[in-house]
Amino acid sequence: MERERSGWAALLSGGNAARCAVVGGGMVLHALNTFITVTVMPSVVRDIGGLQFFAWATTLYVLASLLGGAFCARLLHRVGPRWSYRAALLVFALGSLGCGLAGSMPLLLAGRFVQGLGAGTLSALSFTMVRVLFAPPLWSRAISVISAAWGVATLLGPAVGGIFAQYGAWRAGFWSMSLVAPLLLLLVELSLPRGIARAAAPRTAMALLSLAVLAGSVLCVSLGSTATAPAWNVLGLVAAGAGLALFVWREGRGGARLLPSGACNLATPLGTTYAAMSLLLIGINAEIFVPYFLQTLHGMQPIYAGYLSALMSAGWTTGSVISASARPALAHRVMVLGPLAMAASVALLFALMPHPFTSPPALAAIGLGMACMGLGIGMCWPHLGARVFAFAPESERELAAASITIVIMVTNAFGSALGGMITNLAGLTMPGGVVGAASAAHWLFGCFVVAPLAAAAMVRRLLRHAVGG
Repeated sequence: MERERSGWAALLSGGNAARCAVVGGGMVLHALNTFITVTVMPSVVRDIGGLQFFAWATTLYVLASLLGGAFCARLLHRVGPRWSYRAALLVFALGSLGCGLAGSMPLLLAGRFVQGLGAGTLSALSFTMVRVLFAPPLWSRAISVISAAWGVATLLGPAVGGIFAQYGAWRAGFWSMSLVAPLLLLLVELSLPRGIARAAAPRTAMALLSLAVLAGSVLCVSLGSTATAPAWNVLGLVAAGAGLALFVWREGRGGARLLPSGACNLATPLGTTYAAMSLLLIGINAEIFVPYFLQTLHGMQPIYAGYLSALMSAGWTTGSVISASARPALAHRVMVLGPLAMAASVALLFALMPHPFTSPPALAAIGLGMACMGLGIGMCWPHLGARVFAFAPESERELAAASITIVIMVTNAFGSALGGMITNLAGLTMPGGVVGAASAAHWLFGCFVVAPLAAAAMVRRLLRHAVGG
C-alpha cells in the first residue's frame, strides 16, 4: 500500500523516507566531491605542482563519470541494485583515498579518474532507483529530491572546501569523501528492500564504438574550453560537434545503442524530452561565469559572489520541490512557464550584468535573476525526468533512467565550452579587465537567452505529443 499512495507524505514516511535518502545521498556525495575539489585545487597545485594539468582534474573526472553512467544499466542487470551501490561506493572511496595520498599531479589525476567512475555510477543509480523504488505517482517528487540534494551540496561544498583550503588540508578534503562513502553504504544496506529484481537484460549489445565517439567529443570540448586562444575554443567545439553528430547518426541506425530507442529523434516524445532537458542545461551554464563577472564588474568579494551565484541552485531546488506536487493540468502550465521564466531571467542579467553597478538594489536584482533562472529549470526538471521513465520502452527503462546522467554530463561539457568560446571571442582575456568582462557578459547572456526559448518550444511540442497520444 505504501508504494501506491502519492504525495509528499508517502515519499517522506515509512520505508520510502530511507529509500529517498539513498537516492538523494548518491547525488549529494557526487556533488559535494565536485565542489570541494574545485575549491581545493589551487592548494593542490601549490603543494604538488602540475599547474599545466590543472584543467585535467575536471576533464578526466567528467570523462570517467560519463563512462560510469553509461555502464550503470548493465551493472544493474549483472549484479542488481545492492551490489551496484557497493561497487560504485568502493570505487569512489578508493579514488578519493588515492587523491588524498597523491604526491604528484599524475597520481592525483589517476585518483580523479577512479573517483569519476564511482561518482558517475552513483549519479546514474540515483535516477535509476527512482523508477525501481517508487510508484509512478511519486517519480516527479523523488526526482525533485535529487535536485534538492544537488542544491544543498552547492551551498555546502564551497564552504567545506574553503575550510580545508584555508588550513592547507586539501588531502583531508579528499579523505573526507572516502569517509562519507561507508555511511551511504550503511544506509543502502539498511534501506534497500531485499529481493529487488535485477534489471532486464539490455536489448542490444553495449555500443562501445558510440561510447568512444561520445567520450571523444566530451574530451575535445573540455580541452578546447580550457584554452585561452579563441581559435582553440572554436576548434574544440567544432570537433566535438562533429563527434556528437556522428554519435546521433549511429544511435539512430538501430543495433547497439547507448541510449534508449528514439532518444535522438525529435519526432518521438522521448527525443523531445531529452532535447528540452539539454537546452535548459545549456542555458544555466552561463552561471559558471557569474562569480567572475560579479567580482570584476561589481566589486564583490569572492565569498559573496560565490553565494550570490549559488542562488541559482537554491532556485532550482525550490522550483523542483514546489512544482513536483502539481497535478497534471497545472504541471503542463508550469512546464511551459519554466523555460520562459528562465529566458526572462537571462534577459535581466543581459541588461544588468555588463554594467558596473555596485548599489544594493542592482545587486539584489542580479540575485533575483539568478534565483529565477534556477526556478525556471526547477519547475520543469521533475516532470521532464518522469517523462523519460514513462516514454522509454518497458525493456529499456533502466537504460533510459541511467542515460539522464549521460545527457547531463555531455550537455554541461558542451554548454561550458560554448560559454568559454563566446566569452573569449568577446574579449574576456583580450583585452580582459573590466572592459573585457563587460563585453563578455553582454555577449554571453545575449546568446544564451536562445537556449531556454528553444526549450520552451520543445516543451510545447512535448505536450502536443501527450495530447496527440
